[in-house]
Amino acid sequence: MKSNISYKRIWEVAYPIILGSVAQNLINVTDTAFLGRVGEVELGASALGGMFYFVLIMLGLGFGTGTQIIIARRHGEGAKDEIGKTFDHAMYFIVPLSVVGFLLMYFLSAAILRPVVESDNIFNATIAYIDFRMYGIFFAFGQILFRSFFIGIATTKIITWSTLFMAVVNIVLDYALIFGHWGFPEMGIRGAALASTIAEFSAVVFLLIYTLTQKYKKEFGLFRFLRPDMKLFTKTMQLSAPIMLQNFLSLSVWFAFFLFVEKLGEQALAISNIIRSIYIVLMVPVWGFAAAANSLVSYIIGMGRSDDVFKLLNRIILMCVGGVLAFVVLSMLIPEWIISVYTNDPELLKRSVPVLFVVDFGALTIAVGFIYFNGVLGTGKTNISFAIEVIVLTIYTIFVYVVITYYNATVAEVWTAEIIYGVLLAFLSWLYLKKGKWTSSNI
Repeated sequence: MKSNISYKRIWEVAYPIILGSVAQNLINVTDTAFLGRVGEVELGASALGGMFYFVLIMLGLGFGTGTQIIIARRHGEGAKDEIGKTFDHAMYFIVPLSVVGFLLMYFLSAAILRPVVESDNIFNATIAYIDFRMYGIFFAFGQILFRSFFIGIATTKIITWSTLFMAVVNIVLDYALIFGHWGFPEMGIRGAALASTIAEFSAVVFLLIYTLTQKYKKEFGLFRFLRPDMKLFTKTMQLSAPIMLQNFLSLSVWFAFFLFVEKLGEQALAISNIIRSIYIVLMVPVWGFAAAANSLVSYIIGMGRSDDVFKLLNRIILMCVGGVLAFVVLSMLIPEWIISVYTNDPELLKRSVPVLFVVDFGALTIAVGFIYFNGVLGTGKTNISFAIEVIVLTIYTIFVYVVITYYNATVAEVWTAEIIYGVLLAFLSWLYLKKGKWTSSNI
């Protein structure tokens, strides 16, 4: 039993997710690097359009996380039939949710963005991006569902392969559609959005074929589509709803962050999009280990081993911080070279370096914060995780608003908000795990 929380076991669960995140971030890096060659407006608009899209994706990801927690708990209990039933019931909800998300983008994008985006050029480019990007929500939600299943049963290598496949498709289509190579039309920012949508479609088809042709359909009873079990559906919603709201609020606040930065000018927004892309790369180990923390905590509680939770989390933190530190050291040694991947503008490059140094420290604090926070999620106390996130995001938003509105802060000073976020998230999550009543949590 001891090996279940060994460093080796943690790594076995985390590293395929990390590799999948690397592949996923090839998409982000490629989009940003290519659009950086198109212009500052396109670079900034892709940030706003992408963030607006992912605000809605976060709703599906929140439901998927709740599903993942239940699947991991049933896996720990050895209840395989319940895993398939949980997966199917998640599909009953996530398909209609994707339709709602699409309709919101189709009818309300311009109405929501017009009052808050000052630059007409950025507004028009953002809407052009969303017009092609919104179709990807159906395929993104499908990926979330499969991801929840495979992480829940601690079989994560397929996530690496599907995401790598998606990244390759996106990179090839980015090159063809943004610049008009190989006989394709030159679409600019629209081409980046269309490439990402097609890539997401290819990934969900990959996952579906793999699942149907391997042992999983029969072993876990997937795709049986039994009569809806309202008790199971209610339990999943009770667990998932706080995570959905929490994820929605979290990315909404980050979207608001970029709207605040846009008030500082088109160049400030372009710099922030470059830094956002690098920051997401720094976060690659964090997402992998956080997903492992979430799933393994729920798994060992299902086995009746709540006393091992802190031991597990501390091991994950050690591995996670070590992984992030490797990225941080590299980015501090060659910052200009890293930023030059995204832009050949000397002024943008010069002004981005101090922001990158701030983000390096922010990534280290968030590495600790995310692991403890996902430990809270793994206990099933999602109402508590929601409360923690609301407190942290409120302080974060107030800080960003005040330093921009009243102190005319530089871009680097605004990004110190990430350090504050990481420290507060780590402290409040650790405090609950230390003092809260979660050891007998049933889901």
